Amino acid sequence: MCRHLAYLGTPIKLSELLFDPPNALVRQSWAPRDMRGGGTINADGFGVAWGTTRFRSAMPMWSDTALPQLAATTVSGVVLAAVRSATVGMPVTETASAPFQEGRWLFSHNGVVRGWPGSIAKLASRLPTTDLMTLDAPTDSAVLWALIRDRLRAGISLAAAVTEVVAEVEAAAPESRLNLLLTDGSQIVATTVGHSLSFCKRADAVLVSSEPLDDAPGWEPVPDRHLLVATPSEVTRTPLGRA
Repeated sequence: MCRHLAYLGTPIKLSELLFDPPNALVRQSWAPRDMRGGGTINADGFGVAWGTTRFRSAMPMWSDTALPQLAATTVSGVVLAAVRSATVGMPVTETASAPFQEGRWLFSHNGVVRGWPGSIAKLASRLPTTDLMTLDAPTDSAVLWALIRDRLRAGISLAAAVTEVVAEVEAAAPESRLNLLLTDGSQIVATTVGHSLSFCKRADAVLVSSEPLDDAPGWEPVPDRHLLVATPSEVTRTPLGRA
């Protein structure tokens, strides 16, 4: 599976998310606390996007010697980052690592689509042929992104796009794990279906993460089967419909 996080608010150094905290994302790549049976480490690539700039790699986050300096000198108020544990049989390539991106939209998937690829072939067949031909990678996460992106392009809200895709994929592929994370730079939308997620609301920012980055007060777990919509000023949690 994976670990991921998203931050919106007053600009901070990337290192404050990726490296500095006791349970920073880099630590979650090699010592995650709450994988819920979805693997033991997240060593099959990583990615980080700030604003509309993105960097991805097929290597473990801890092995990139240039990243700590980059993170210590790069400041942003919009960040989405992820470390990857590839599902057996799926490729370990740079382009298979989240975040997936189009313009200001950034997306990550923590989980697995059961019965891939046949289980959601009919859903994928509704996408434009060019979208299927230009997928970032032949993975379940890339197809989930294409399904969501198709709705965003049609003007559907982030929350509606994510909720619709979760419902359709659960109907086609029961017992899938679908922790999705999406931002457009003004809000964060996330789901919990089978994996952990927490958030921390600060006076001028919000941070959503697979695991709390530290033991400081303020972290709240998101119950399973919930939709979270977060901005620097407000966080809402709404139960998802049953599969």
